[in-house]
Amino acid sequence: MLRLFALLLALPGLLRAEAPQPTYDIVVYGGTSAAIIAAVQAKKMGKTVIVVSPDQHLGGLSSGGLGFTDSGDKSVIGGLSRDFYHRVWQAYQKPEAWKHEAKEKFGNKGQGTVAMDASERTMWIFEPSVAEKVFEDYVKENQLIVERNEWLDRAHGVEKQDGRIVAITTLSKRRFAGRMFIDATYEGDLMAAAGVSYTVGREANAAFDETLNGIQLAHAKSHQFTGKVDPYVIEGDPKSGLLPRIQEGPVGGTDGDGDKKIQAYNFRMCLTKVAANRVEFPKPPGYDPKQYALLARALAQGSTHVFGKFDLIPNAKTDTNNHGPFSTDNIGMNWDYPDASYERRREIIAEHRQYQQGYLYFLANDPSVPAKIREGFAQWGLAKDEFTDNGHWPHQIYVREARRMTADVVVNENHLKRKIPTPRSVGMGSYNMDSHNVQRIVVKDADGRAYVRNEGDVQVNPGRPYPIEYGSLIPKKAQCTNLLVPVCVSCTHIAYGSIRMEPVFMILGQSAATAASLAIDQKVAVQDVPYADLSAKLLADGQILDRAAAPKAARREGKQLPGITVDDAEAKVTGTWTESVASPSFIGAGYRHDGKGEHGPVTARFETKLPQPGKYEVFLALVPNANRASNAAVTIAHAGGTTAKKVNLKDKTTTNLLSLGIYSFADTPPASVTIDNQGADGYVVIDAVNWVLKP
Repeated sequence: MLRLFALLLALPGLLRAEAPQPTYDIVVYGGTSAAIIAAVQAKKMGKTVIVVSPDQHLGGLSSGGLGFTDSGDKSVIGGLSRDFYHRVWQAYQKPEAWKHEAKEKFGNKGQGTVAMDASERTMWIFEPSVAEKVFEDYVKENQLIVERNEWLDRAHGVEKQDGRIVAITTLSKRRFAGRMFIDATYEGDLMAAAGVSYTVGREANAAFDETLNGIQLAHAKSHQFTGKVDPYVIEGDPKSGLLPRIQEGPVGGTDGDGDKKIQAYNFRMCLTKVAANRVEFPKPPGYDPKQYALLARALAQGSTHVFGKFDLIPNAKTDTNNHGPFSTDNIGMNWDYPDASYERRREIIAEHRQYQQGYLYFLANDPSVPAKIREGFAQWGLAKDEFTDNGHWPHQIYVREARRMTADVVVNENHLKRKIPTPRSVGMGSYNMDSHNVQRIVVKDADGRAYVRNEGDVQVNPGRPYPIEYGSLIPKKAQCTNLLVPVCVSCTHIAYGSIRMEPVFMILGQSAATAASLAIDQKVAVQDVPYADLSAKLLADGQILDRAAAPKAARREGKQLPGITVDDAEAKVTGTWTESVASPSFIGAGYRHDGKGEHGPVTARFETKLPQPGKYEVFLALVPNANRASNAAVTIAHAGGTTAKKVNLKDKTTTNLLSLGIYSFADTPPASVTIDNQGADGYVVIDAVNWVLKP
């Protein structure tokens, strides 16, 4: 009787355990911003959806410290992505949101836009905790099922039948069945485990007829050492060995060659100087000041870069990012992360945390740091009210790129520059084609002197916003017919450098869920969803698939001008100039600007050997706009010496050619005009210089 009674008591539990698990319409794997937005869209389209998240905290980088949003052109951010930034704006309209700073004292500065845009009721700059609450609000309002701390069994956890994923199983042995699946992780783990092809690293330029991919020494002009910093433990002595944090061996090829290396990761830190909310930088376990000897040497030689990216967010906090030659980017220490095991990834993340916390502690405490920098750094600390369950440290490392799917469509630099059409747009991007440095190496100058150089940094504007092809979200049909990948999209390294922004991930997450829902309704593979139906639904839901083209730039050929013309492409430049075609009327293939000084000092020297000595009128080709500098420094070198001028680049002339005056020129030296941005009060733009012989 007792055994029968015990069996009756246990029966309900046994029945529950054996009850079949539901098959969801859509299973979203990941806890990123794209994952939550995808789930919200699926629910809005009447689908059953579950989020299987390896993360405890939702939102990825958007709630993990990246509060100074890489928004690019905000006018092309639509749908639920824009709704996220609207909800952030709503949060900061409440007086109780401003705990450590008066709202009116917030600087309201963003990346190319105001932080709080009252006219459009959006806010692009925010605290991590505010962003996380927005994601949690999405979960509550939409009654989303979210299973946290569930890690895909990457070896055996993907069941497939007839080219479709049937279910996934996590390391805890939980099985999640679905009709459609979305991989919204930064790493692409579900995609890879499902047998979908992918790549890691940098393609050669030749692979897709690109110019900015592969190894990049010539373009890597930002975040470099000031002067030539010796790489050896004992300066000038190679036998003493390299200082820590320098990769041994050659660069691995020449500019444009491909490799399997990836750009550096870091943590986007939330710092503050408010005493009541400040936690001193901790001394991390295993702290070794020798790891920062290269930084100490650079500082001793006059580098002052360390405060360059303390971008202000509300409540007197920062989103502090990498800036300079030796900063929070842990260059070269993440190359094996994309395909690494969970255990190895945890080791890489722990090493990055130790490195970055040690970097902070070193700058605030080490006597080798110049006193002014050390004392200034010691005023900062971690924000006490952020990341409270993780020692006030971000819970998400910045995975700037990992795996990238290789589908039938591989979006590349030429798509972004609109040289290749994008017939099935599912959203738009606009940010710079941006790669952080990939490796720190030793190079030699013409005299054979060794010095340290960073390699891999690229920051080039695509020219204007561009559409993103649906084909980059879907695998090859032979590999999987019910999977969409809105984060590890099919594109090249340099194209991903622009696409990989949080607003875009949310855009693509919504589009992926829309396509998945339509595929269910129409009982077709994701590759066969009619684009007319997909685009109609996306537009109805506020997505922006393309923007009416701006007035076509009136390209002018320098050869059509009288005299001698030197284009910006032929100028000898220093510093970081950004290529563009956004404003109308330029000479040659485009023009360049200095980012309003954001990347530091720049110069451009236009030089030519004139056909004969004599008097020439010198013209500066303008690309006028109200945001240009009114006091650009221009120096004309001529037979009588040099003449320095302050030039108003806003001025518009009939031909957009501004006369710099008439000067005498001899056979030698070469005629030249040099432009720099020292003290400029707006964008310094270079296009061309023209010399015309006077009778």
